[in-house]
Amino acid sequence: MEIGSLKLQYGVEGDKEKPGHCIPSGCALACMVNSEIGAVLAVVRRNVRWGGRYMADDDQLEHSLVQSLKILRKQIFSWDNQWHTVSPSIYLQPFLDVIRSDEIGAPITGVALSSVYKILTLGILDPNTVNVGEAMHLIVDAVTGCRFEVTDPASEEVVLMKILQVLLACMKCKASILLNNQQVCTIVYTCFRIVHQAGTKGELLQRIARTTMHELIRCIFSRLPYIQHMEKPSDGGGPSSQTEVGGVHSEYTFGVKQSASANGSFKHASISVGSEWSLPAANAVSDGSVGEAVNDTQQIMREPYGVPCMVEVFHFLCSLLNIAEQMEMSPRSNQTEFDEDVPLFALGLINSAIELAGSAIERHPKLLALIQDDLFHNLMQFGMSLSPLILSMVCNITLNLYLHLRAELKLQLEAFFSCLTWRLTHSRHGSASYQQHEVLMEALVDFCRQKTFMAEMYTNFDCDLSFCDVFEDLANLLSKSAFPVNSPLSSMHILALEGLLAVVQGLAARTCNALPVKDQTLLGLADYTPFWTVKCENYTDPNCWVEFVRQRKHLKRVLMTSADHFNRDTKKGLEFLQGMHLLPDKLDPSSVACFLRYTPGLDKNVVGDLLGSHDEFWVQVLHEFARTFDFQDRSLDTALRLFLESFRLPGESQKIQRVLEAFSERYYEQSPQILANKDAALLLSYSIIMLNTDRHNVQVKKKMTEEDFIRNNRRINGGNDLPREFLSDLYHSICKNEIRMTPEQGADFVEVTSSRWINLLHKSQGATPFITYDSRPFLDHDMFAILSGPTLAALSVVYDHAEHEDVYQMCIDGFLAVAEISASHHFEEVLDDLVVSLCKFTTLLNPSQPEELILTFTDDAKAMMATVTVFTIANTYGDSIHTGWRSILECILTLHKLGLVPALVGHDSTGENELSSDSMPGKPVKSSTSASHVPAKIVTTAQRSSGLMSRFSRLLSFDAEEPILEPSDEEVEARQRAHETIQKCRINGIFTESKFLQSNSLLHLVQALIWVSGKSQKGKYLSHEDEDASVFCLELLITVTLYNRDRIVLLWPSVHEHIAGIVQSTAMPSALVERAVFGLLHICRRLLPYKENLADDLLRSLQLVLKLDARVADAYCEHITQEVTDLVKTNAGCIRSQMGWRTITSLLSITARHPEASEVGFEALAFVMYDGAHLSPGNCVLFIDASRQFAESRVGPSERSIHALDLMAGSFTCLKKWEVSPQEIGEIWMRLVRGLRKVCLDRREEVRNHAVLSLQRCTTGCEEFSIPPLIWIQCFDEVIFTMLDDMLEVTQGQSSSKDYRNMEGTLIHAVKLSSKVFLQLVNDLSPMESFSRLWLGILGRMEKYTKVKLRGKRSEKLQELIPELLKNTLLVMKTKGVLVKPNSDDTGSDSLWELTWPLVSNIASSLKSEVFPDQEPDNQLKETANPASPEESGTTGFIQS
Repeated sequence: MEIGSLKLQYGVEGDKEKPGHCIPSGCALACMVNSEIGAVLAVVRRNVRWGGRYMADDDQLEHSLVQSLKILRKQIFSWDNQWHTVSPSIYLQPFLDVIRSDEIGAPITGVALSSVYKILTLGILDPNTVNVGEAMHLIVDAVTGCRFEVTDPASEEVVLMKILQVLLACMKCKASILLNNQQVCTIVYTCFRIVHQAGTKGELLQRIARTTMHELIRCIFSRLPYIQHMEKPSDGGGPSSQTEVGGVHSEYTFGVKQSASANGSFKHASISVGSEWSLPAANAVSDGSVGEAVNDTQQIMREPYGVPCMVEVFHFLCSLLNIAEQMEMSPRSNQTEFDEDVPLFALGLINSAIELAGSAIERHPKLLALIQDDLFHNLMQFGMSLSPLILSMVCNITLNLYLHLRAELKLQLEAFFSCLTWRLTHSRHGSASYQQHEVLMEALVDFCRQKTFMAEMYTNFDCDLSFCDVFEDLANLLSKSAFPVNSPLSSMHILALEGLLAVVQGLAARTCNALPVKDQTLLGLADYTPFWTVKCENYTDPNCWVEFVRQRKHLKRVLMTSADHFNRDTKKGLEFLQGMHLLPDKLDPSSVACFLRYTPGLDKNVVGDLLGSHDEFWVQVLHEFARTFDFQDRSLDTALRLFLESFRLPGESQKIQRVLEAFSERYYEQSPQILANKDAALLLSYSIIMLNTDRHNVQVKKKMTEEDFIRNNRRINGGNDLPREFLSDLYHSICKNEIRMTPEQGADFVEVTSSRWINLLHKSQGATPFITYDSRPFLDHDMFAILSGPTLAALSVVYDHAEHEDVYQMCIDGFLAVAEISASHHFEEVLDDLVVSLCKFTTLLNPSQPEELILTFTDDAKAMMATVTVFTIANTYGDSIHTGWRSILECILTLHKLGLVPALVGHDSTGENELSSDSMPGKPVKSSTSASHVPAKIVTTAQRSSGLMSRFSRLLSFDAEEPILEPSDEEVEARQRAHETIQKCRINGIFTESKFLQSNSLLHLVQALIWVSGKSQKGKYLSHEDEDASVFCLELLITVTLYNRDRIVLLWPSVHEHIAGIVQSTAMPSALVERAVFGLLHICRRLLPYKENLADDLLRSLQLVLKLDARVADAYCEHITQEVTDLVKTNAGCIRSQMGWRTITSLLSITARHPEASEVGFEALAFVMYDGAHLSPGNCVLFIDASRQFAESRVGPSERSIHALDLMAGSFTCLKKWEVSPQEIGEIWMRLVRGLRKVCLDRREEVRNHAVLSLQRCTTGCEEFSIPPLIWIQCFDEVIFTMLDDMLEVTQGQSSSKDYRNMEGTLIHAVKLSSKVFLQLVNDLSPMESFSRLWLGILGRMEKYTKVKLRGKRSEKLQELIPELLKNTLLVMKTKGVLVKPNSDDTGSDSLWELTWPLVSNIASSLKSEVFPDQEPDNQLKETANPASPEESGTTGFIQS
């Protein structure tokens, strides 16, 4: 069975017949071969040594070589068209004999080689030719064993070149698939020997040899994708093995046999390659196994070539990289002392092999193992080289490996990028040449140009606890390298920026495949879970691994913070870890040990001290810590290196002993093959540490020899000696690679020693799978959070320092990419920072004269590109701009001052000017058609308000205005260029398309307009330009408001606040306050019919008019009032909510105090209340209060106040029509009577008395609807009693008694009102608990009114009226059974009977006997002697509440 062999029907391009190429006919082939025979014979005859033989006697025989050629010549013409049936060995053998002969000179050998080459290229040999395999084997054997006489250097070089030519033709012909593995290896090694030999020859041979070697490698490895990968079945009980290669490597020895004659006239040369196969070690397998291994190996190498020869060739190429070790020279040595030619050549061959083999390598474990181990280890070594050529080739190979095999090289790639980052970081500080830095940076940029590179670095390394943050390190490196620090911008800065932009553009390219937005909040650990045991269920399913790696990244950050706490204070650190649920609430040795083992960032000194502690808990932790290591199949020194690299070995001997005991126990448990017991492992570990100190401590002068080391370890293995070879290997391993027990603090990159490389390979076996990315932005949000800041800073610095337009455009592309990502992933702060940075580059924020600014702007390509970019971002990604609107609007405001803003800005959605003069009385017409074509200095006058004060100030300053100068040609041209640039900005779109903005961004736009306008309003007095700017911003604000009428609720608070600020801060009439007031009215008029549900907010905003300064209010009072009245009359049906009516009534109420506006305001009030069509339970109370304002107002005549009282009392009738609950009726009615009660104290007698009568009408006419008893109690408390108390206070007051004339009549009306209402309700209220206090309140106030003094004497009318009213009340209460004497056996609190008579006796002592003549006088002397007054009794609170 052919194992790992090439498919017969392979599809290699080199084996396809070229178009137009055909095999010659039999006759033509015979002629061609005949000509080649003739050519060889001709050269033979010309040779002096060979030519003399033809002049001898006839009986002398010709040389066998000549005879074979002549015999062939006789046969070839007899074959005709049967060449495919003739064995090629027949017509090739004579030529091959010439090539093998060491008697033949170089010219003859060269001609023979040319003949073989011609036959190979004729196409005669193909897999269907008879015995073609044998022929191919003969060719390879003859050419690789070529021997010839060297007569001169030139002829030797020709022969060597023709050997290369023939060998390459062998590999390229169709029959090459019949070559076996060993022959292909022989071809490769022969070619390499010629390459090596050509070093002393001419330049041409060197170049041809190297080119041929590259072609061979490409030819061999290009067939790897078409090779079948098979497994050889195992025989018997032996394990199955993959026989791609027999597990052993061939060692080829090359020899050039040279000898010189006495006179040095010629030499004998040979190109011979012998193969000697190294056999497996005798101590590893039995004798039978050795024979089987040899047989298997020979069998494999005799099979048609495939993977085995590729493995051998690749292993040979990797071995060429070890030339530094063979020469005992470090790759970091000076390149003049280190021959870089061989490793550079080998790296080029390896690169070619990987380029063509590609991802097919991963299907062949042996080949893959060579790359993972031998190749990458050498790449890491050469990664520290000082040669730019070697560095470049190493980086190219690594890039190819990443592209094809990254899934199999996770840890190797991390080690490489750590090395790359370290070298670039240190080269920035001058530790490397410019060429080295440039090579490394170019390599990094090449990686970054791979669209998924950075995403995969972040996913596989930054989000893995076991790896360093490769993505973050590379991003920071690129951004820092792009910064020109104390130096001009160089190509290196641009190169670093290209890498950074490649990463950003890769992120931007994936935004079109954006995933549904998910909650980016990462929850903390709710419970303790061993984080080192958590695994992802499926690393190929994004639904599984995306959230998993995000959680791991979050955990990694938490662990780094926890490690910092732990390093500073162990005890507090453990408590913090428990609080973060990284350790269990009750510590156990296993969890603590695993934490120490798997947590990155821990101080190794602290860990070492804890592990060496004698405390019982930490001793248990130490043993659990040792159990976390896998020492299976590891040598003792490798295991010890791995163990000691995880912490710093403490200095105390007792601690060292405890640590080594734990290590020895674990090592013996897993690797007991050689060691007898754990004590042997302990003693040998001690001995290794002592040897390490002895060999690598400079203070030790006399070094320990191998014999000393072996002698020191006698009889430690259970009383026996350890194998000498075992100890010798340990000795040389320690001598060669030091065990570094002291970690290098602050080292970003640790040199990859052999032991560390072995550890890396072992670690790679258990590493998590490499996650490959596709075009979806799984973790782009998290990546951009890290990348955005450094990228934006680098772009801004480079753009600032750049001087060429190509660099400008590069930065602009970067800005746009950052904007796209920010918008897609909702990084509003990043986009805002980007906008702010760009606005600074526009130069529009710099204070300057208009014409100077235009000239500066148009002469600066950087500024114009930044301007177009910032407005492009505003139009495209405005949804995500928040605070950045401020800078954008500042630029727009500057352009407005320069007269460059398009004329449509400031118009609403209907196309009409928002603040047109016909909609705002007293407002001038603004001519905006020419505003965009002239400077602000010219248009300011036309845009200024024509208000009274403004016109007056313009008249004063008219003579002082300077004449307008004609612009120069340069200024006209600059303005034209500026116009063309601004047209590209589409500034209009920002405002006209604002209706499509997200709500948050729209709100920030409005707030930014307000902020920019506020900057122009600073100062006590505004200049014309500042006022014009503020008016412009206000117009934009109103434009945005009208375009977004569907979202007026969102915008209105900010718009309202801004207009309020203008209104409140303006003390004189001006264009700004005029636009604000009438703009507000315009918005209400436009939106109220359209947005009925927003009427409350719109109408409430009109209260700002009330806050106008008196002088401003006087200037616009009539028009404002008329506007509000018209609004009520035309849109009353649209005002349906209580809030909306409250706003209207508030405005109308204020006009009640204005002499000119009150009539218009009362007209609107009467319109609503008179017919009752627009009164409702929701607005009735509001209009009652407004009517009360007009009733109390003394601006108008008393008749209007009485009319207002009638409107109030008339609304009482509407209560009968509304279908509302008694509770609601009661509340409205309470507001009505409260309002009337307030007018009852009016100083005008007719108004006051009319108010009391209206109150009586409203309180005694409630028969048609029911008012709850509690509301009646409230009415007595808040209305009737309060009215009586207030009138009493006014009557008794000395200062106010003169203002209130004829109060006696009002008091009488009030007392009658209280008595009538009480009698009307006594039956309904008597069952209530508060009735007693109500009744006592009536009695108390009657008593006070009997004692009231008017103008110094008591009122006789009141003294007569009150007893009569009281008597009538008592009779009614008696009749209705409310006031009765309690039974003698009733106990408890005082009864109504007992509480009544003490107060009645104070008013009229005879009333009791008159009303209750059949009752005896009360004998309770206590109560009659000291009756409780209302002020002293418990009823006071009720009366006054």
